[in-house]
Amino acid sequence: MREFPAILAFVIRRVVAVVGDRVAAFELGIACQVFGLDRTDDGLPVHDFAVCAPEPGVIPTTSGFAVQVEHGLDRLADADLVVVPAWPQLDAPVAEPLLAALREAAGRGARVLTVCTGAFLPAAAGLLDGRRATTHWQFAELLARRHPRVSVDPAILYVEDGPVLSSAGAAAGIDACLHLMRLEYGAATANALARRLVVPAHRAGGQAQYVEAPVPPQRTPYELSELLDWILEHLDRPLTVEALAARAAMSPRTFARRFKALTGTTPHRWLLERRLRFAEELLETTDLGVDAVAVRAGFGGADTLRHHFAARRGVAPAVYRRAFRRTP
Repeated sequence: MREFPAILAFVIRRVVAVVGDRVAAFELGIACQVFGLDRTDDGLPVHDFAVCAPEPGVIPTTSGFAVQVEHGLDRLADADLVVVPAWPQLDAPVAEPLLAALREAAGRGARVLTVCTGAFLPAAAGLLDGRRATTHWQFAELLARRHPRVSVDPAILYVEDGPVLSSAGAAAGIDACLHLMRLEYGAATANALARRLVVPAHRAGGQAQYVEAPVPPQRTPYELSELLDWILEHLDRPLTVEALAARAAMSPRTFARRFKALTGTTPHRWLLERRLRFAEELLETTDLGVDAVAVRAGFGGADTLRHHFAARRGVAPAVYRRAFRRTP
């Protein structure tokens, strides 16, 4: 992932989704929902959005209807972000002009965001050589076999490495878009967009949790999903694994195992990330000092907050506030 100072310098204005001879309707719809609608009434940013194809015209979707694509590959020439939805034509070679257009866009600093099998395009263009990427778990082995220089991780929802932000199956594209909006505009804007889309602002865990697995023989004494909601309402408290395990009516060892099975990470890492996201929102939307933000987010003091902020975000809390400050 890019270091935070580089992210602060990036601005998304022009967004172009690129499709081929067939269109994955839902995945294209994700890009349209996030970047193609004017939501300035909610205080959200607006983008210059377009859809392009190597051969513009009426293009069939995988869902039985067609879409009218007006723009050719020249529309990529000034794009800040290129979105590649799921690519249905995996058995057909990708036209070299499209691969060249992707290379040129990334070469001048544009980002490329892929949804599901859309990762096969930047991989074919060489943009993922020596980098991490993901795709839907059903196609991860195929991606790794076709492009051995790509480090394919089938267990995560999305990953950013270099110019490419790749995401797993369809809904993970929403997660990746929200991640990009958070980096570009801050946590408050990403959270507002998530509320508008009626989706979680940040989904815990990875796609491994959605791979077919045996159903647990019995439900836990305390629903962990309810516990997660309770934690979010009490981030300012000293929340230890032992205390949370007791609240869940489990031993600490059992709690840690089931927590990771549900979220894909440890209780400590999950809690740290939620506290950082809450601190971000407080920095963006309130006038609270760094000490007060640290206390309300559960870090205890400003020094601890600064330490974790620098380690995970690459900048100090004050620098983050200057970049993403919004009127309370």
